Amino acid sequence: MIKTDILIIGAGPTGLFAVFEAGLLKLKCHLIDALPQPGGQCAEIYPKKPIYDIPGFPEVLAGDLVDNLLEQIKPFDPGFTLGERAQDIEKQDDGSFIVTTNKRTKHHAPIIAIAGGLGSFEPRKPMIDNLKAFEDKGVEYIIRDPEVYRNKKVVIAGGGDSALDWSIFLSDVANEVTLVHRRNEFRGALDSVEKVQELKNLGKINLITPAEVIEVQGEDKLTGVTIKRGEEKINLSVDHFIPLFGLSPKLGPIADWGLEIEKNAIKVDNTLDYQTNIPGIYAIGDVNTYPGKLKLILCGFHEATLMCQSAYQRIFPDKRYVMKYTTVSGIDGFDGSRKEAEKAVVKAIQ
Repeated sequence: MIKTDILIIGAGPTGLFAVFEAGLLKLKCHLIDALPQPGGQCAEIYPKKPIYDIPGFPEVLAGDLVDNLLEQIKPFDPGFTLGERAQDIEKQDDGSFIVTTNKRTKHHAPIIAIAGGLGSFEPRKPMIDNLKAFEDKGVEYIIRDPEVYRNKKVVIAGGGDSALDWSIFLSDVANEVTLVHRRNEFRGALDSVEKVQELKNLGKINLITPAEVIEVQGEDKLTGVTIKRGEEKINLSVDHFIPLFGLSPKLGPIADWGLEIEKNAIKVDNTLDYQTNIPGIYAIGDVNTYPGKLKLILCGFHEATLMCQSAYQRIFPDKRYVMKYTTVSGIDGFDGSRKEAEKAVVKAIQ
């Protein structure tokens, strides 16, 4: 039986940052994640994808963000159960919980923080005959290593942030980038749309709208695609076709825990602490929903901070916690003077 103060389900950025905030309160954390390494989607799906909305970082690669968060929480020595999925939950007489994984590893904690991101997910695939035959043979739904596309001809399909961001990024990597979208308008950030238009004008991106890829060709590997724009059909010679139509999320076993679910997300009380309908169980990050919810990493960081404050009060109802700034109090685990503690904090968040 693994015992901890806060059991965090999900080791993505929000879950990792919760360890830091809990550590400042001298609360011990243990994390469960179905993936074999910490970092969630940032580590598994798009470690080389640039992220632009982390405060203090004009641009940071998703994988580097995970590395920084892991460095930041080192002083608090969290535990990890990786490669296992949280399966069953049992509430104890004292109000604490026992969570058992699909591999029967048991965890006991008074507080559960669900930080499972989008949950388990599968890419949304376009309805194209014989597309499956070319999966991993030129057709990819996730970009893990941009170097695979070095000096190649790439067609990206989609109209959201991922399609725009990767088109921009690969314009400096691939020999030729073509972005196909079924509408003239894009759903992504305005500055990304403007950047794509600029790169189109410079001849670094081929932009084909409104259009869609309707056929793929090749034998042992992908060699071409057919794009339909109105009544026109365009045949392109390509090395890679990357449909980026988002992910289809599923909560998995957590959906059977008695939590209040709305549109595949866990409802929480955002007026206080992001607690669910079950006292002692919180949901933070992309996995939760409430009025005005924004699925941004920085919002997950904020939610994790308030969750930890509430968790402290639940664990120690008779103690009065006075918030201290890390620039003054330092971080437990670092020795030395106040000046040295301040340097340690700066290093931890860089």
